[in-house]
Amino acid sequence: MDGGLQAADQQKTLLYYQENADSFAQGTMSADMSDLRSRFLRLLPPGGRILDLGCGSGRDSRAFLDLGYAVDAADGSPEMCRLARELTGQPVRQMLFGELDAREEYDGIWACASILHLPRQQLPDVLGRIARALKTGGVLYTSFKHGGFEGIRGGRYFTDLTLEAFTDLLGAIPDLLITGSWITGDVRPERENERWLNLLLKKVPARR
Repeated sequence: MDGGLQAADQQKTLLYYQENADSFAQGTMSADMSDLRSRFLRLLPPGGRILDLGCGSGRDSRAFLDLGYAVDAADGSPEMCRLARELTGQPVRQMLFGELDAREEYDGIWACASILHLPRQQLPDVLGRIARALKTGGVLYTSFKHGGFEGIRGGRYFTDLTLEAFTDLLGAIPDLLITGSWITGDVRPERENERWLNLLLKKVPARR
């Protein structure tokens, strides 16, 4: 895809969240993510440090904080950052995924329904940044709508993936290893027919 078109489509996504922040937060705040969070947290040390990457309203950051974890939250939308600050009572960094520059800082990175807004060709770079930000042994949870679509849908850019397609993207990131993958329906009753690819990955010493 042309780089100019990519940038324009990503701006559409950011604009969507700016203009629809309150309604988006209201529509997702009550979504029951407890099972997904539990699968992720059981792989982390108690009180470990988590980056909520693409935190949205701060729903999951708040849940992690309530369980005693140290949480850094970041989102690309200023308005979503504002909502997350109000919900969590702590600073939230306005940051695009490609601006992640942490090194060996996190026990876990939670990228729930967030990096799916990147064009497919940008995903390896961001996954590499995530790998660098994780401590060795650290865990990534991420999720994508299941399928092969890529483009604007409902005012936002989406890259849908299958497990095979995601595995291909990991070829350039030898220190991220898939440790779990599963398909679920959407937890929102009105969208229960939508399918999601859920992934858990562990940072391991780079394979030679």
